[in-house]
Amino acid sequence: MSKLQSSIDALERFYGKLPMPPRDAFALFVWEVMSVHSTPRKRDAAMTALKRARALTPDAMWRLPQKKLDEIVLLAGPYLEQRVRALRTGVDMFRRTPNLPAIVRGPATAARRALKGVPQMGEGGAYRMMLFAADHAVLPVDSKVNRVARRLGYSEAHADFATSARAIRAAVSTQLPATADAYRRTYLYLSHHGAATCTETSPRCPICPLLRSCPSGNYTNHREETLCGQ
Repeated sequence: MSKLQSSIDALERFYGKLPMPPRDAFALFVWEVMSVHSTPRKRDAAMTALKRARALTPDAMWRLPQKKLDEIVLLAGPYLEQRVRALRTGVDMFRRTPNLPAIVRGPATAARRALKGVPQMGEGGAYRMMLFAADHAVLPVDSKVNRVARRLGYSEAHADFATSARAIRAAVSTQLPATADAYRRTYLYLSHHGAATCTETSPRCPICPLLRSCPSGNYTNHREETLCGQ
């Protein structure tokens, strides 16, 4: 078992089982829209309401009355107009291209190209779509994964985020079996860890289950101990 796999096991023991994003391509697109400037609790409330309204397919959401859609989207938090506009644009794209999920399951280059125009995707969203909805063994690198991976020593700091993401993906590819399940689990726990414990400011290193194997955490703790002893 690689160092990274051992780290993911440790994070799972620490946090318990974490819920996965939707596996359906359209539902995952909606999940992405609801996640922006929201919290997991509010996002999940909106997703649950859409599920109850049976509106998690392109045609069903297209038929959903505007007032009802607005009420549900508000559950995710602010930016109602932006979210609704993104949803309507995405609905139109999925309805005009009903084979989009199949394209995403195909070759990676064609999948990324097909997802470029989908609202709220970006590179991170496209990789999440390919991983969770299409079983590509790829690692989405968002700001949280980037931070945790760098602190664990899987990449140096780069001014350019895309360069850092490529370096992290290259390093991770040597640590994981080439299966979508392994990559899904790795993304899920690294991202959650970056949000809950390995935060950008004031990371909670003393309680981190990865402290012993974390160069950044060990350096920080050593520096604090040195300063306290002066």
